[in-house]
Amino acid sequence: MKPEQITAWALNQLTAEEAAELEAKLHQNPDEQTEAVGTQEFCQFLSSELKDDSLALTEAQRQRLMKPRLEVSKPASLSFKPKPLQWWQRPAFPMAAAAAVIVFGVGAGIYLPSIQESTADQGSLTASDDERAVEIRMKLPSLSQVASKPEQKGVLTTPKAKPKSTSDQIASMSALDAPESLLASGAELPPSMMQKQVGTDSIVSEVKNSEKIGYGGLAIAGTSTATMGGTIIISSGKLENSVGAIFDPPQIPTNIGGDHQTNTDSYGQISENALTSVSREPLSTFSIDVDTASYSNVRRFLNLNTQPPRDAVRIEELINYFPTEEPGPEPKAKQPFAVKVEMASCPWQPQHRLARIHLKGRDLGQEHKASNLVFLVDVSGSMSSPEKLTLVQRSLRLLTERLNAEDHVALVTYAGGTEVVLPPTNGTQKATIIAAIDRLQSGGSTHGSAGIQLAYEQASKAFIKGGVNRVILCTDGDFNVGISTPKELENLIQEKARSGVFLSVLGYGRGNLKDHTMETLADKGNGNYAYIDSISEARKVLVEQMQGTLVTIAKDVKIQVEFNPAAVRDYRLIGYENRLLAKEDFNDDRKDAGEIGAGHSVTALYEIVPANLKPGESPVLAVDPLKYQPEQMASPLKSPVAPQSEIEALTVKLRYKEPEGVTSKLIEVPLKDDTRQIDKASAELKFSAAVAGFGLMLRDSSYKGELTWSRVRQLAREGKGKDALGYRGEFLQLIEKASGGKN
Repeated sequence: MKPEQITAWALNQLTAEEAAELEAKLHQNPDEQTEAVGTQEFCQFLSSELKDDSLALTEAQRQRLMKPRLEVSKPASLSFKPKPLQWWQRPAFPMAAAAAVIVFGVGAGIYLPSIQESTADQGSLTASDDERAVEIRMKLPSLSQVASKPEQKGVLTTPKAKPKSTSDQIASMSALDAPESLLASGAELPPSMMQKQVGTDSIVSEVKNSEKIGYGGLAIAGTSTATMGGTIIISSGKLENSVGAIFDPPQIPTNIGGDHQTNTDSYGQISENALTSVSREPLSTFSIDVDTASYSNVRRFLNLNTQPPRDAVRIEELINYFPTEEPGPEPKAKQPFAVKVEMASCPWQPQHRLARIHLKGRDLGQEHKASNLVFLVDVSGSMSSPEKLTLVQRSLRLLTERLNAEDHVALVTYAGGTEVVLPPTNGTQKATIIAAIDRLQSGGSTHGSAGIQLAYEQASKAFIKGGVNRVILCTDGDFNVGISTPKELENLIQEKARSGVFLSVLGYGRGNLKDHTMETLADKGNGNYAYIDSISEARKVLVEQMQGTLVTIAKDVKIQVEFNPAAVRDYRLIGYENRLLAKEDFNDDRKDAGEIGAGHSVTALYEIVPANLKPGESPVLAVDPLKYQPEQMASPLKSPVAPQSEIEALTVKLRYKEPEGVTSKLIEVPLKDDTRQIDKASAELKFSAAVAGFGLMLRDSSYKGELTWSRVRQLAREGKGKDALGYRGEFLQLIEKASGGKN
């Protein structure tokens, strides 16, 4: 395959048919697939950063900039004497920078004009009038990381400043020399820092002091940013430093612009499940969860070199993000999913055991169920940024390309009011559907409840009995008009879900993300919740896993685990904190629970304290005997204990309903502990343990025990497997970002 084809695929410039053909070829060639995934990751980084609207020039700034820019456009009219080349302008620097681009970009000839439409996932940066806006995504260590390394010839470093007062430093520096800490402080900068002559060119940069921007060394000529260590020019579709070398700037943290940008993201509070005594609570009951939003949201934070909030890290969603290679049920099996249970030593508490419960849904293969879809799009003012509405449009276009004559699509929008932009339309009329999607514009308040009601009305009009009937809500979750409290929205969605129309929620954007609201809507609407941070994630959710996203094969799926006190002293369910059920709920068919889509994988992990551990052998201490219960119930340690391999440690029970059923069915799977160590466990258990450990480390959990980043890396590598789609390889990269290179 030609590099141009791979690049076009990475930039999402191929048609659906061309992309499918290329991906099929890549799957047959692991080496080219690895190269293609690397190219795609690089392009994604290039296509998403530098999107904050605060980078746009004000009129006053533009006037100050235009005269110097006109002067530098005519070298003969330079009114000042060129300064000697600085260390970053010498030939070694552009050579090193170009080499870095070759390594990261795979194809060294990637020019940014080819990615002008690939920036919807993170936003855009507008340069001055004579420069075309170029949307880019970047990946490099922050300048502070580079500066911490010894200075080498041709390598960008930060000169050590002499000890001075802050005022003296400011007065004596230009913007190009300003240290990261000074720019990040938001200090007022004097005119001497507003421009600097570089070689034979005069490159002008301006710091927007009124908004106190500190970007850790970011420099964009012709835009309103601070500058350091060489100016970056956005012109003619190329990103260059001041001496003409292709240059990859550092990433921007989520608090762009200091305090001027208010972050109103909201997450439901998570209190981690505690170790529970089997003698007191032998049953653990919860609803399954196929949501994956937390993983892509955490990835977004880490790609911006920012630590995610603790409550944004839902460990079960991290684990369930990854498709597994384990087989589903046999074609003639009565159950819609296969169940596998296994156990090994726990990586973060070696004296403990780690049990893995895995469900794999039936894959429909080439079978296609007729679909009645309603795209419900939030077009309120909060959706105006490119990583929101623009990315929504691109996402829905991907799904539209997969529709056929059996499908119907309607398009409903809401802001201050609601509108049926497109009534139910046959899937073959793709041009009509896409034209309606492309016409969407944002503005106004957010009357979400009215939009949901109207969307369900449209879904009811085109209802397909036995088919897929689903509303796909695209929003940042900010409902500020009409019904806006989570409880009221829950009741509305639950009522509509009983009609047989389910709800999927796709979250977009940052800074105003109402994560808890969107998760609640999806749960009550018998659907799933995914966070879309890039066009690649949209392709994963709406193309690669379309059947799992849209086609429900089992609903109200509950898991109840009974632990044997002769083998288990204590247990802890890892994650699923907001999915816990009372033990009585397991047999109550009126109790709502989670849904499994076609081909979906669902995994749950339990940390287990064996009953045969003596006091002092585990960090978890046995409790005192109970006064009003038999001694053997209160303290299993004093009861005779059979060898673990000879007795059942636990039994997993599952209840589920058919998609249109009202009575649940039961599955039971017992497990004996064969005492195997984690190094002898299956690759899937190792990888699940790595992802769980990743979450424990990000949350700085009190249950992380002896876990280290090095151990997380090792487990992830050992459990990576074939990784045909590259998701696990990407996870290994996120480990490096999260750990900062620490062991």
